[in-house]
Amino acid sequence: MSKAKRVFRCRNCGVQSPKWSGQCPSCQEWNTLEEALDASTKEDKPDRRKASGDLIHGHGEVLPIDRIELMEQWRIPVPDGELHRVLGGGLVPGGLTLLGGEPGIGKSTLLLQLALRLHNLTTLYISGEESQQQIRLRAERLGALHSNCLLLCETETTAIFQAIARIQPQLILVDSIQTLFQREMDSAPGTVAQIRQVAGEFMQYAKQYQVPVILVGHVTKDGSLAGPKVLEHLVDTVLQFEGDRHQAYRLLRSLKNRYGATHELGIYQMEREGLREVLNPSDLLMSRHWQNRSGIAIGSTREGNRSLMVEVQALVSPANYGGAQRNTTGFEQRRLQMLLAVLQKRCRLPLAQQDVFLNLAGGLETSDPALDFAVCAAMVSSYLDLPLSNRVCFMAEIGLGGELRPVAGLDARLAEARKLGFEKVVVSSHQGLEPGMEAVNRSPGRQTKGLRVIPMDYISDWTATLRGVQPPSTESTPQT
Repeated sequence: MSKAKRVFRCRNCGVQSPKWSGQCPSCQEWNTLEEALDASTKEDKPDRRKASGDLIHGHGEVLPIDRIELMEQWRIPVPDGELHRVLGGGLVPGGLTLLGGEPGIGKSTLLLQLALRLHNLTTLYISGEESQQQIRLRAERLGALHSNCLLLCETETTAIFQAIARIQPQLILVDSIQTLFQREMDSAPGTVAQIRQVAGEFMQYAKQYQVPVILVGHVTKDGSLAGPKVLEHLVDTVLQFEGDRHQAYRLLRSLKNRYGATHELGIYQMEREGLREVLNPSDLLMSRHWQNRSGIAIGSTREGNRSLMVEVQALVSPANYGGAQRNTTGFEQRRLQMLLAVLQKRCRLPLAQQDVFLNLAGGLETSDPALDFAVCAAMVSSYLDLPLSNRVCFMAEIGLGGELRPVAGLDARLAEARKLGFEKVVVSSHQGLEPGMEAVNRSPGRQTKGLRVIPMDYISDWTATLRGVQPPSTESTPQT
């Protein structure tokens, strides 16, 4: 068996070169030559394209789009409710999924927990970072063991695919793609060429044999997935596992999904027994037990099809150390500066020389403009040192003129607020409401199924109302 020959291919124009150089000899672009295998030296390998062409319907055949028959797409149910929703309804046979996240965030725990819960599927867990004894110790802590969960600690792809051909698993979990390598390539594991080659082999196997494959990927210092960008283009689904490893809560996001909706969110709590699903995320993202504390407001955000109530915390204090500071956690800093300018211009609040610290409770990060009103309410409450009621939530976007603008998905947001026992919701007077609530914007304070919806036109209207309220006593909190 002859060893495969190394070549360098330009990712811009596709020309091949026998050796690497800083500039492509064809298109004159810099740093575009990447290591690859010469296809002419792969005669001893089976032609996977021919093998897969017999299995994939319509491969290589040109058909009018109205004559293409649709095949019913079935999915493998996942016992993890959060992962099931983020994937779009379960695992798709032949789907390739990439799971990324910070070190120690719980990626390996999530995959091993999935393998242990799928009792009726033969699952192959491939680890290039841990030994079988380490995985066994974690598995005993996570849950019941069963014989359908198979472990393979190997990093060379030839040995891995030989084991896969012998076992023929129904689900493959790889931890991680950066540790695997192909012996025929001289580059080290984790390099651009190795990651692209190994991921391509798993993609071909998944599509040919209709086996779902989940790959774990490392991230760089800025939080993006490590390796070539083509890795994210190869896979069908990209999941991001977020959170602080020193805290108990984890967020699972869908950044790309060819089989379902994107930007879905799953919330977990890390415990000694593993990752536990958080069934009511709003209880995690807010705590309504505070009394007589200024600078706290409740807002609403949307993640996919899920509505969440979020506790917004703000601290506004005089700047005694030079220029005023603007620090945010979970909220975009530029949008915070815009909202501060609106409050100063439209509401006559002197915030230019005030330090502002903003935090979204629970570690959530969102860019939903519906939180604008809650952010402004928290900052005004902190500046005036007037507590807000923990039975009131705010749902509106704020424009540069200080006007309250409508938000998307108001029906689902109101349903979540009603379920959590809120009494009042402040929205834009131009907001279209669900059937039976059309008159709310014309009748301020209308009672709707136990929830009082209060429409307003401008943020200055609300701040003027708040300024007219006297500071509360220790026995009660103003219902603002």
